[in-house]
Amino acid sequence: MRITDTSDLWWKSAVVYCLDVETYLDSDGDGVGDLQGLAARIDYLAQLGVTCLWLMPFYPSPDLDDGYDVTDFYGIDPRLGNHGAFVEMVRTANDRGLRVIVDLVVNHTSDRHPWFVAAKRSVNSPYRDFYVWRDDPPPKGQKNTVFPGEADGIWTKDEKSGQWYLHSFYEHQPDLNIANPAVRDEIARTIGFWLQLGVAGFRVDAVPFLLEVPEGADMADPHDFLRDVRRFMQRRSSEAVLLGEVNLPYEQQVAYFGANDDGQELTMQFDFVAMQRLYLSLVRQNPEPLVEALTKRPKLPVETQWANFLRNHDELTLDQLSEDERQEVFEAFAPDERQRVYGRGIVRRLPTMLQGDPRRIRMAYSLLFTLPGTPVLFYGEEIGMGENPEIPVRQAVRTPMQWSRDKNGGFSDAAASRLASKPPSDGYAPQHINVADQIEDRDSLLHFFRELIWRYRISPELGWGEFEVLSHESPAVLVHSLRADVGRMVAVHNFADVPTLVRFSVDDEPDGAALVDLLGAHRYDLDDRGRVELEVDPYGYRWFRVSRPGDGRVT
Repeated sequence: MRITDTSDLWWKSAVVYCLDVETYLDSDGDGVGDLQGLAARIDYLAQLGVTCLWLMPFYPSPDLDDGYDVTDFYGIDPRLGNHGAFVEMVRTANDRGLRVIVDLVVNHTSDRHPWFVAAKRSVNSPYRDFYVWRDDPPPKGQKNTVFPGEADGIWTKDEKSGQWYLHSFYEHQPDLNIANPAVRDEIARTIGFWLQLGVAGFRVDAVPFLLEVPEGADMADPHDFLRDVRRFMQRRSSEAVLLGEVNLPYEQQVAYFGANDDGQELTMQFDFVAMQRLYLSLVRQNPEPLVEALTKRPKLPVETQWANFLRNHDELTLDQLSEDERQEVFEAFAPDERQRVYGRGIVRRLPTMLQGDPRRIRMAYSLLFTLPGTPVLFYGEEIGMGENPEIPVRQAVRTPMQWSRDKNGGFSDAAASRLASKPPSDGYAPQHINVADQIEDRDSLLHFFRELIWRYRISPELGWGEFEVLSHESPAVLVHSLRADVGRMVAVHNFADVPTLVRFSVDDEPDGAALVDLLGAHRYDLDDRGRVELEVDPYGYRWFRVSRPGDGRVT
């Protein structure tokens, strides 16, 4: 692949870091993280190598769904700060080379949003059609597929009017009606507002639900709305990005890129398919399930990208695995029923699933950074944070950032009873896992992440390159290359707990080419047929750059 002008395609080689302001750092001792606390940690993130912050919702909210029930799309939760603090934080991040993207949660509002309050007040309200209503009772037995067991159905009766309103999520989150031009205008204003305050784009929540329109609505193709959003956003900011949450099979997911019009919808999408297959590969100690997914990825226009992740802020969903495959992962990584949720997900972080084995943990993150696409991290992954099993459902993985061994892990000086969330008290408590200790330990996971990110950032092949699996005879090992006009990289990952001798060929390279170890000090010359042989440790990983005679590239 040829790398041309990249000024507006910064996200092709970005390192994205997701955090919740509420649980990152409390600057004023009230038990709640805030924007000033985040601003004080921008230097830490810059030193880690992060280039893009993704902020989970910080808008005013009753907080019945961790901020995803929004009452004001233009506001800031007063517990977290104000617009002045937000702009100051964005400016600080930009000064350190970090862009900021924010959650765009416009598939629904809180039922306390002024629009819905007005809509319920009168059927003649101009805001009535901001939402989706029906006159007749919904079919009996209708299930809520998003939160099975927690939410009852997707229609709730408004007793005053006798009509029913749609909520694909919780009852307190009525769906917005994007078939209404006034709703689409409000969403555009929201996007324009935050762009004006300096954000570099949006992580778009639950995109398939956003594009659902009422039956019989005068809107032939809901994807027209997504195309309009992309055009509007790029008129306001040519570098801005739309990172979409679309958990669908590839053949359906590709439509949300706008594949039929050269990628004019979402800029990036999370690859849920490869993520789920990766966990199956970890269980089986065999890369084949992951390889199957990566080789089936649809080819994308150059101005789009996959976003790779191992863990996000929700449950670790396994919904695209077969029932047998899902049970296989459950039994290995969530043997206790309390570690599972909704019949499809796991509420644990990666280190606890891998039983704290540093070899497997590091191999998994090495693999993440060498997959074709953009890596996305969830806060605390860089130090190996675990979950708090005492907190129910998704909140178990949204615990306070662990900065030190001090009170509340250095997150807050407040009494434990006032904390927005509580850190774990087991072997993953702040006394054992924290930033301060790992900064002083050159062999720590934090320093490992710094090394990976530094190597990733000077290796554009990883974000831009064409993916190719290199064949060999070792079933537990994945060998793949990424090739771009600036060069070629080869990555080797051993999924098994035994050392393995790997022999493979790096085709189409000139005489005198060699593999230069980017994470070590080794050099392996290719023979006259491009072949090489090397040993990989148990759960080992190797990064190589193909060095060609006379190329002069710094490795």
